[in-house]
Amino acid sequence: MHERSSVAELAKSLRAELDRYSPGGKLPSSRALVERYRVSPVTVTRALAQLVAEGLVVTRPGAGAFRAEPRHAAPVTGDTSWQEVALSADTATELVPRSVDASGVLATLAAPPPGVVEFNGGYLHPSLQPERALAAALARAGRRPGAWGRPPTDGLPELRAWFAREIGGGVTAAEVLITAGGQSALTTALRALAPPGAPVLVESPTYPGMLAVARASGLRPVPVPTDADGIRPDLLEAAFRATGARVVVCQPLFQNPTGAVLAPERRREVLRIARAAGAFVVEDDFARRLVHEDAVPLPPPLAADDPDGVVVHVCSLTKPTSASLRVGALAARGPVMERLRAIQVVDSFFVPRPLQEAALELVGSPAWPRHLRAVSQELKNRRTVMTGALALHLPSLALPHVPSGGYHLWLRLPDALPEASLLAAALRAGVVAAPGRPYFCAEPPAGHLRLSFAGVAGPTEIAEGVLRLRTAVDELTGGTGGGRAEHPASD
Repeated sequence: MHERSSVAELAKSLRAELDRYSPGGKLPSSRALVERYRVSPVTVTRALAQLVAEGLVVTRPGAGAFRAEPRHAAPVTGDTSWQEVALSADTATELVPRSVDASGVLATLAAPPPGVVEFNGGYLHPSLQPERALAAALARAGRRPGAWGRPPTDGLPELRAWFAREIGGGVTAAEVLITAGGQSALTTALRALAPPGAPVLVESPTYPGMLAVARASGLRPVPVPTDADGIRPDLLEAAFRATGARVVVCQPLFQNPTGAVLAPERRREVLRIARAAGAFVVEDDFARRLVHEDAVPLPPPLAADDPDGVVVHVCSLTKPTSASLRVGALAARGPVMERLRAIQVVDSFFVPRPLQEAALELVGSPAWPRHLRAVSQELKNRRTVMTGALALHLPSLALPHVPSGGYHLWLRLPDALPEASLLAAALRAGVVAAPGRPYFCAEPPAGHLRLSFAGVAGPTEIAEGVLRLRTAVDELTGGTGGGRAEHPASD
């Protein structure tokens, strides 16, 4: 059984038994709990720590654990209605009122109820994470001299140099800032490059977290449609002319959610169009280390082909490792670097040094390339299982593109199958998916679902989840499966 579930189950059992003890009464020793519940000492320690955090138990060094004294003070209920006026007055003079809406992000971060298949995840399942390598890296990092000291505000020089080598194209360590993951880097980039009220061009559809960042900064996202080859240069050029925007955000590699890779000729066109408009390209290179085993050789980042400083590059170690290894990088050339650096320092001072040291230990270890190879193989296998199950059981859900990287599939729903109704029926059937609506900053052309195959336990759960999704579709279509749609034959 996984350690986390063991801790939760033991904490639940101990919580239920607390009534046996009077306030101040001593609980059984850790050794007795280990023997009674047949769990490890670490599990006992973590379960007791959870009850301490809940205020139900107190521990005394050398004496043991005791039931806490009850708290009799009733919580004070205040009147917060004044905040409605204060918060609405905030936006009265804003050209583009800020909209702090995290619903699209929360859809991929929220943990589903027990027993529900998680097709909405945005991170690797624990079975795919390099947990042992991470633990070893963190332990080694903690023993490094000065590991708990204050790091340079730009990040550790060795880590900046590693990211620079990974980006390529002559990018140097001096042109890299270490950030607290990709989301933080995107926030810094948009705040640095566009003033409140300005338009920012975005792919349509695109990552909801980026749309949330833009709106929370008072920016106005303007959609530029994409197709199987990525963002459309003709429409990008027209959007620059129509809006006067000075920033476009794109994901050239395994775009979220479509999985598209920007075609070679479009790479040159995007850079040319942005340069002619006097605009920056924010390149979100989030999926480079999530390539599938059967992919063709990857193109380099746009930043590697950009000597003129058009591209502000964003990348991160979070997606291929763990949601908690929030270490990423911003890379840029020219005067814009000073503005990026200033905003980064004001927002967060610096990324904690132990985390940077652990990242260095991880990427410098033999375990790192082994982990990337294992993830590449497993993601390819999971994609194959999911596309096969969808073609067999849900041919009505159109899958226009099978990506060779990333961790999800993007499905278009039939017109007769409402997106919100399907998501609700899916949850009743025991499977949760990410809705398509938050990926569009304007009206979507149709209903969509994004299905992640990285956040589940394995192929068996993928197959079960697709069957449950078929149950939901049958509930809404009277058992017909919703008809047929075309699926690529690449699998």
